[in-house]
Amino acid sequence: MDRSTDLSSEDRARISAAIHAAEQRTSGEIVCVLAERSVDATGLPILIAAVIALLAPWLLVHFTMLPVAQILLIQAALFVVLLPILCLPRLRAALLPARVRRAIAHRVAMEQFALRGVSRTKDRTGILVFVSLAERYARIIADEGIAARVPQAEWQRAIDALIGHMRDGRIADGFIVAIDRCADVLATHFPHTDAPRDELPDRIYLI
Repeated sequence: MDRSTDLSSEDRARISAAIHAAEQRTSGEIVCVLAERSVDATGLPILIAAVIALLAPWLLVHFTMLPVAQILLIQAALFVVLLPILCLPRLRAALLPARVRRAIAHRVAMEQFALRGVSRTKDRTGILVFVSLAERYARIIADEGIAARVPQAEWQRAIDALIGHMRDGRIADGFIVAIDRCADVLATHFPHTDAPRDELPDRIYLI
């Protein structure tokens, strides 16, 4: 999952249509969020760049005959070059242990769950389909009305389809298949009713 969050307007429209169609089969609500990355901290890249820059002069003094002024210039240049490289989203995420990356991405998913109003539906029957590309993280979070009746394992087929499509760079297709599979689960436990619904926007949020 290494593609940009820049979905075309056509792709966003396709995803919106998939959400709308899915919600015709269920009383549940579906919200999608695609994040380019969840890890924003720059402290670790700065520390690594600084340590390398501090160690470089000792190596240069030991193995070369360069003057001190030139060594200091190389040291400064090394820090300036390394820092933006280490701050690249995928590399910055890769510097953290996998468990830490997942924990951060999960925290962002929970923040989006609250921010997008998924927990404010009348019967607490909303779900969030969340993906964070840099962390290679996908999660479906169900509100308490759904979670009380649907085990988390029932969403795994949707998550697997989402990740599989995204590995091939087909972000929109992945969401569309995942939405359809989520609708299968929701329709089983929360079938469509005649009461007018659609409490949340049928769209994907890009962050």
